[in-house]
Amino acid sequence: MAVGPTTRRRQLGSDLRRLREQRGLTLEEAGAGVGISKATLSRYERKEGPVKWPAVDALCRQYGATDAERAALVELAKGAKIQGWWRSLDDPIPESMNLMLTLEDEVISEDHYACMYIPGLLQTRAYAEAVHRASEMRCTEKEVQHMVDIRMKRQDLLRRDEPPHIWAVIDEAAIRRRVGGHDTMRDQLLHLLAVAEHPHVTVQILPFSTGAHAAAVGSFIVLGGQTSDLDVVYVDIIGGGLFMEKPKEIERYRLAFQYLRAQALDIDASADLIRAVSQES
Repeated sequence: MAVGPTTRRRQLGSDLRRLREQRGLTLEEAGAGVGISKATLSRYERKEGPVKWPAVDALCRQYGATDAERAALVELAKGAKIQGWWRSLDDPIPESMNLMLTLEDEVISEDHYACMYIPGLLQTRAYAEAVHRASEMRCTEKEVQHMVDIRMKRQDLLRRDEPPHIWAVIDEAAIRRRVGGHDTMRDQLLHLLAVAEHPHVTVQILPFSTGAHAAAVGSFIVLGGQTSDLDVVYVDIIGGGLFMEKPKEIERYRLAFQYLRAQALDIDASADLIRAVSQES
């Protein structure tokens, strides 16, 4: 899978911090040695904002990095400025969606727990329209269509030559909640069954009979990067989403997802339940 700008930026920050700590330098000492402020270097390591590749080159020399390490990090710094397809859209998009698109453009796996609706990557257009109309009450029809267009475009990642693996644990409430009317919901469930046939998509249903479970906090996504230190958790909140990347936070949600997988129906039983619900009047 191609490495995108956010992955490059985050990997660069992690590597710069690792090299500095190996050298035993404080942020102030390291910054002073190459003529940049402590605040600027801290921003580089926190993966925030733009990075100047000459500064990265100078830092690598100060840290005693090998020529190969220095060349690799300079390339990461140069590549971090590349922007994705959504940056050229005429209409603005919410900041949380902007970050989700950036991260999702680079993931190798996504673990979804959905308690309210079918995950966006697995939605039909009609279902997505109904969801947006219900949740964005003050949006115009043009704005609704704009957001749905973006959601449909997101699904292109499922059609890549090397798509990420999508594992979705969906609460039974989500497949029974009639969104958009009978026909829209039936088509959505049939689409879900079809998508689940793809080798890179796994769908499990968490049945009502499970009772209390490991994710009472609500829907979330664990976005898996090319290395574990690039993983991010996205949690749904009203008006957008919350992103978390601290190791303890990520581990908590990873563990919750493992429990959810264990508590959910197996793949075949999940498909049987989805099919049965789709045939209900």
